[in-house]
Amino acid sequence: MRPRPPITGRGIVSGTGLVITALAATVVALLVPLWSYAGRQDPSSANVLSAQTVTTPYGPLSAQDRDFVTKVRLAGLWELPAGKLAQRKGTTPAVRTAGQHLVDGHTSLDAHVRTVATQLGLALPNEPNAQQRQWLATLDTAAGQDFDRRFAGLLRLAHGRVFSLVAQVRAGTQNSLVRDLADDANTTVLDHIKVLEATGYVDFSQLAQDLATPASPVPTPPEADPGAAVPVAPSPEETYALPPAAASPPPATSSP
Repeated sequence: MRPRPPITGRGIVSGTGLVITALAATVVALLVPLWSYAGRQDPSSANVLSAQTVTTPYGPLSAQDRDFVTKVRLAGLWELPAGKLAQRKGTTPAVRTAGQHLVDGHTSLDAHVRTVATQLGLALPNEPNAQQRQWLATLDTAAGQDFDRRFAGLLRLAHGRVFSLVAQVRAGTQNSLVRDLADDANTTVLDHIKVLEATGYVDFSQLAQDLATPASPVPTPPEADPGAAVPVAPSPEETYALPPAAASPPPATSSP
């Protein structure tokens, strides 16, 4: 009897066998990375992000909310003294008017932020940071028209940076107290931007370059444990007076 020739297409080395083997290898290649990362926690996952948010009677309080409250307090700690310097050292009515707006606005806003921090159980800084102290020292030693230029430039830059932060927080916060604070800060900061620009000493070309440069990170104080704090219900009678809207301060009497 003659031996039968092998039948084409049968066995592991046949065409069908090769296709099945290739598919099996592909499945293994896809599943191995999933198995190897099982149990690892993605830092951008919802669980990790939610761990940075705490529950309060006024709505969830995020890490960004807490950072915003701190920065509002820090702004007042140096901008209010800067406004007093402008009232005393400004050489034009417009510079002195801008100083008055800074004093009035940050006096009111600082009272508001301290109330919010108490209600939310947050710690706040009590003095300006190193960079802010340096700015105040620069203004303290400047005189004449040089003071006017430095005052308008430094304060307009600071307000420009915080203005975008206020908008971001106001758009996304779920906390009613932070929302109210952002509304107050938005009104105050916009008023200050207008009166600073009205001095005639803002160099918009330099301002654009400075705003395009990332700001140094602002150090935050140790946080109080939100769970240990007993929030105080806000008083319905409690209001925060805002400075008058910036109409058109007297123009600078001398050109920069």
